[in-house]
Amino acid sequence: MKRGKKYQDALKSYDKSKQYDAAEAVAIVKKNATAKFDETVEVHIRTGCDGRHADQQIRGAVVLPHGTGKTVRVLVFAKGAKADEATAAGADFVGGDELIPKIQNEGWLDFDVVVATPDMMSVVGRLGRVLGPKGLMPNPKAGTVTMDVTKAINDIKAGKIEYRLDKANIIHVPVGKASFSEADLADNFQALMDAIVKARPSTLKGTYLKNITITSTMGPGVRVNAVPYGM
Repeated sequence: MKRGKKYQDALKSYDKSKQYDAAEAVAIVKKNATAKFDETVEVHIRTGCDGRHADQQIRGAVVLPHGTGKTVRVLVFAKGAKADEATAAGADFVGGDELIPKIQNEGWLDFDVVVATPDMMSVVGRLGRVLGPKGLMPNPKAGTVTMDVTKAINDIKAGKIEYRLDKANIIHVPVGKASFSEADLADNFQALMDAIVKARPSTLKGTYLKNITITSTMGPGVRVNAVPYGM
């Protein structure tokens, strides 16, 4: 893939073979985020896990101290008093069975996170083929299947992100915007890494964190030294 001049110049601004500490990596990524829009800063973590084994799956969520810089639209599946609670807490959309055809047949997906009370999971389960591939299915481990819809909504709006292994056993997550200060991005990165380290499967033998890279939407990736995180 041919890259533009800005990308090539960015590559020359640091040592691609070096593993930087988090603060240095954040500074390099921020400096090289020169697009005309506010680029998202992302972290990509290659793990030594084998996601084919249930006991080596990694999935969870963490609230970033400085948020993601993105306005998140929350859909809540709830009924009765819990539906009223969700509306009061600031959910963008609240509903039940009536949303099934809208999502299944009309392709409505104007939301970023789905929350559901446990009693509504039989309804949400009918949307598995639509929501599953898009990573939108509510999950207890991520805190999106809960009776405490107020806390779930507040956490999501405050900057809660979900992390999980993809098919290549890599975790991809946003930790903010290029417009954030270096300190805020570093704080968010540290909060993510603390959660990832705690999520290490007890059955995993060998190296846990093989490679950590920070990048912006349009910029090149900068490698982060994984040793401080126990690898």
